[in-house]
Amino acid sequence: MPFVFNTGHSGAIYPPAFLAASRLQPLALRRSEDAYVDRLFGCVVPMGAPLLRANFPRAYLDVNREPYELDPRMFSGRLPPFANTRSMRVAGGLGTVPRVVADGQEIYGGRLDVEEAVERIERLYKPYHRALRALIQRTARTFGQCILIDCHSMPSSSLGREADPKADIVLGDRFGTACAPLLTERVEAAFRSRGFVVVRNKPYAGGFITEHYGEPNLARHALQIEINRGLYMNEASLAVTPGFGALAEALQDIVAEVAGDIGDLSPQRIAAE
Repeated sequence: MPFVFNTGHSGAIYPPAFLAASRLQPLALRRSEDAYVDRLFGCVVPMGAPLLRANFPRAYLDVNREPYELDPRMFSGRLPPFANTRSMRVAGGLGTVPRVVADGQEIYGGRLDVEEAVERIERLYKPYHRALRALIQRTARTFGQCILIDCHSMPSSSLGREADPKADIVLGDRFGTACAPLLTERVEAAFRSRGFVVVRNKPYAGGFITEHYGEPNLARHALQIEINRGLYMNEASLAVTPGFGALAEALQDIVAEVAGDIGDLSPQRIAAE
């Protein structure tokens, strides 16, 4: 299949030194995880698509950011001059080395050495993106195109007012710039036909990975999928619920349907259709 799947936020191996440096208990740190998303999409591997996952946690290092998206208030020492210190994500405490977990709690009791941030980026971030880039390039050479599916989960509390229908799935294509519209349409239709409530780009339009690797004019398409955690897990205890199995089966069917139906996403072929 001309697909690559990525789960950069599902890692759950917490380095002991990180746990010792954090002011938070492990369960609080895990609030930032896209817990079990790698297992939900594990079906794609026997179907013929690679699945790249981070084993390290998002609270330790976030691969869905620019390589040096860093908050100078977090560190003792001078950041590299090329660091992006002014992004909205840095302002919110969610840079490449996050300052807070997903619910806004501060991770660290004091400042980190700049060398610690640089070491995490050099040792983990850069090899991760080299691996992802290599998978995309190999798939594009093999099939003439590559479809990157960036897999995430979202807390149910992030989905707007109680009066609004809660989305089960949020598809992020950077408002139509990261992939051919046909891909988003086909994925949305596959979810909707199975009873899922789907919205696009709100509140998640796709992060660095979707924006950086989505180049539709070069036959490289990227689509972010956010899954409501309430569908498959207890958000307080992080334990899986009986809905996990049914959701995993539905995802397998959806991947198979879209892969069998998508065809050539080149602009010329879509225009001809």
